[in-house]
Amino acid sequence: MLLGGVATANSQDAGQPVVLVFGDSLSAGYGIDVDQSWVHLLQSRLSSEGYEHKVVNASISGETTEGGATRIGSALSRFEPDLVILELGGNDGLRGFPPDRIRENLRKILVTAKTSGAAVVLLGIRIPTNYGPRYTRAFENVYRETAGELDIPWIEFFMEGVALNEELMQDDGIHPNAAAQPMLLDNAWPAIEAALSGASRGP
Repeated sequence: MLLGGVATANSQDAGQPVVLVFGDSLSAGYGIDVDQSWVHLLQSRLSSEGYEHKVVNASISGETTEGGATRIGSALSRFEPDLVILELGGNDGLRGFPPDRIRENLRKILVTAKTSGAAVVLLGIRIPTNYGPRYTRAFENVYRETAGELDIPWIEFFMEGVALNEELMQDDGIHPNAAAQPMLLDNAWPAIEAALSGASRGP
């Protein structure tokens, strides 16, 4: 597990609000230096905008929504976040998992986080069209429907402007490179800011 911002819950500054990024390789900084990742850049953005939040990165490369649903409870207990940013589902889609199962897992994670008192943000993912239009539409609708049902801030496509640009992708064609990270943050920021707008700036 990659833990950015704080190493352990005990080292967290007393009373300092926490933003927990809960995702897969797109947020874990796969293939790049951790300090180049969009999550690391988020810490700088929050500070520059006057927020005193500490960013904790609990993202794991290869993570699925099922894995996330299994570990969200322990992550919430450990870090007690004020905001959870959920970026999962891409690995599920690439493996052809049933959309209904993906929706159920995402909903479990988000509801569990909300029940803990945290605000939540959902970052939508898209998959290649070679999986067929029917599955692709069903997969993408999972994010729209889940965000609508729970009335939470969300981004339709976290990789907007990045996924089809070879200059912004690593050689595997799946993971964004270092140059793409500021764009990923810009894509996610409106939903993050919306979620933070109802909370005070600072502990």
